[in-house]
Amino acid sequence: MTEKSGLKHLVLLGAGHAHVHVLHSLAESRPADLNLTVIAPYPRQLYSGMVPGFVAGHYTLDQCVIPLDGLLARCGARYFPTRGVAIDADARTVTLASGETVAWDWLSVNTGPVMDREKIEALMPGAREHALFVRPIEGFGQLWPQVAAMAKARPIHLAVVGAGAAGLELAMAAAHALGGAGFAAGSRVTLVTGGTVPAANYPPAVQRRVIKALRRLAITVVPDACAGVGPGEIMLASGARLVCDAPVLAIGAQAPGWLASSGLALDDDGFLAVNAFQQSTSHPQVFGAGDVASRVDAPHPRSGVYAVRAGPALLANLRAAIQAHPLTPYAPPRRTLNLLACGSRYAIAAWGPMSFEGRWVWHWKDRIDRTFVARYAT
Repeated sequence: MTEKSGLKHLVLLGAGHAHVHVLHSLAESRPADLNLTVIAPYPRQLYSGMVPGFVAGHYTLDQCVIPLDGLLARCGARYFPTRGVAIDADARTVTLASGETVAWDWLSVNTGPVMDREKIEALMPGAREHALFVRPIEGFGQLWPQVAAMAKARPIHLAVVGAGAAGLELAMAAAHALGGAGFAAGSRVTLVTGGTVPAANYPPAVQRRVIKALRRLAITVVPDACAGVGPGEIMLASGARLVCDAPVLAIGAQAPGWLASSGLALDDDGFLAVNAFQQSTSHPQVFGAGDVASRVDAPHPRSGVYAVRAGPALLANLRAAIQAHPLTPYAPPRRTLNLLACGSRYAIAAWGPMSFEGRWVWHWKDRIDRTFVARYAT
């Protein structure tokens, strides 16, 4: 799109779950007086909810992808295939990795989860050089086939660091895949929990189901923390060393470092502070959703479920703000349906204090995930 002077300019920084919904809706109906720019490093979104299924061998990588090119073309958006590395909220500019600066009237930030290499390196020396990071998820999607190829040639020991939803699903997916046809016999998977029980942020009933699933897959659980990563090993906080061929880091998200100098109000952990309208608490021309933002009025876990749910509310308030209409508060759901894939076509569901499991739960999850991707990929 060639930017037209005199029009309002909305910049979407990142192409996370919420922004995919915004793009999809603007492709159907974009205000005539709006210039739109999208800044995202990849011309597609690799849907994180299906990546464990890709690792397990249930999907090809292309089946997990939402291409952005069609949405961008239909929106008439200008696209920068790069990352934003700085925001100046007072000057209303975003600086790109190339050094170029993009000005905006309105900015929405939905860059997705970040694994800050510098912070992680300080906590786990050697991680940057020797570990496989699950974020950015696009990078992990490209690297996993190399791990799989190694496991087809010889038995390997894969260690997953992190016992939240991402670590659990990836450990179980890898154990299922490495035990299948075409892989060398004898590969094994270890889960390094950080010192907590697996699924510590879930109710006890879910924890028990998860532990049974890990046992079924013969996954070794190490209740210790990773203190460093070396060539072919993980150093544990206890002083022990865990020999492994592929250390996978699936720990929680951190705030992107460039937010610190943005001038925007941040929460105690450095994430963008937003209000009930998904709007910056310090700069009303800035909005945010997903893992990069924190609802200071209604804190909730950082997960793709909340990012997806925030999409329609973000779109509505962006439209209203640009047109100088009143904004509408959005209340995140008090509880969400969480579906944990267990490697094979089997899954655990959690809804508040209730939980259940079975093959039918996996097929339920499969239908939800495929529907989400198909909605935006066409």
